Amino acid sequence: MAVPRSRILDLMKVQCRIFSHTFNPEGLRLGNKVLRQRLKGPALAAYYPRKMATFKDLQKAYGNQYENFDEEQEDRLEKIKMIKARGKGAPKKKRTAAESKKFKGKKR
Repeated sequence: MAVPRSRILDLMKVQCRIFSHTFNPEGLRLGNKVLRQRLKGPALAAYYPRKMATFKDLQKAYGNQYENFDEEQEDRLEKIKMIKARGKGAPKKKRTAAESKKFKGKKR
């Protein structure tokens, strides 16, 4: 003897209400399994070490009060100067619309 479908659905509704589940008789993929999981954000944030102060942070904080020497920045500027001396540096940026239009059509 078969039990009517409506009776089974009523039983499923009550069961879901009691056990705090989502009632989904069609079996659609709703993503409830993923949404019920704990958030991973705090665990990931705790994995990476805190960022330490950099020379840029010190310059922003103290401005012109102290003389700072950033070796990495000085090396970078020296490298750029050497590259430009050989003629291999990046071209200068165009400051106005007229300068941009002037060189726009000269593609090889």
